[in-house]
Amino acid sequence: MNHELLNNNKVYLQGIVSSLPEFNHSVMGEDFYTFNLNVSRLSGKDDILPIIISGKMLVHPLSLGEKFAMRGQFRSFNKLVDGKSKLILSVFCRERCLWDDEANSNVIELNGYICKSPIYRVTPFNREICDLLLAVNRNYDKSDYIPCIAWGRDAQYVGEMAVGTKIHLLGRIQSREYTKHIEGENEPIQKMAYEVSVAKLTSLIS
Repeated sequence: MNHELLNNNKVYLQGIVSSLPEFNHSVMGEDFYTFNLNVSRLSGKDDILPIIISGKMLVHPLSLGEKFAMRGQFRSFNKLVDGKSKLILSVFCRERCLWDDEANSNVIELNGYICKSPIYRVTPFNREICDLLLAVNRNYDKSDYIPCIAWGRDAQYVGEMAVGTKIHLLGRIQSREYTKHIEGENEPIQKMAYEVSVAKLTSLIS
C-alpha cells in the first residue's frame, strides 16, 4: 500500500449514529456495512452522511443515538441505475476514534486534479459559486471523483483553472436534499446529494 496516496484524501468526522449498519458488500471475504451519521453544522442543521465500515470494526455493535468519531476517506464508485452510470459517494471509515468535544466535527483535506471544466456562476442573491469535479488518486490505480463547491474569491480563482490542474483544498462534506422529477411519474421524489464545501483552496505544481 502506498501510504503517500492516503494523504490525498483525509476525512475526520464525529456525529450521531442515525441508522443501524446494514450489509453493503464483501471484498475477499471481508464484509462491509453502511450506516448514516448525522454531523452538526455551526448553523445547527445536520449533514446526514453515509458511512462504509468493515464488520471487523463492529465487534461492539453501534446503537441509534450513539456518538461516533472516525478518520477515513471520501470515496466514489459508478453504479448502473436505469441504464445510466451514477456516481455514488460515501465516507469510508479507516479508523474509529475517541470523541473530542473540542474537535471540528467535519473536516476533509484533498489533493487532486480538476477533471471537468469548472462551472462559475452568480446566484440571484449575488453570491459567487463555482462547481468543480476533483479526481483524487488512491491505491490500486483507482481514483475517486469528488464534487466540490467553492465560494467567493475561491470561486473566481478556481473558475479560471484548466482541466488537469492539481489543487489542494480544505473543507467539509455536506449533504443536500433536492427534488427530482421523473418522466412518467406524477409525484417528484426527494434525493440526497453529497459534495465538499470548500473553505480553502490552492493550486499545486504537479
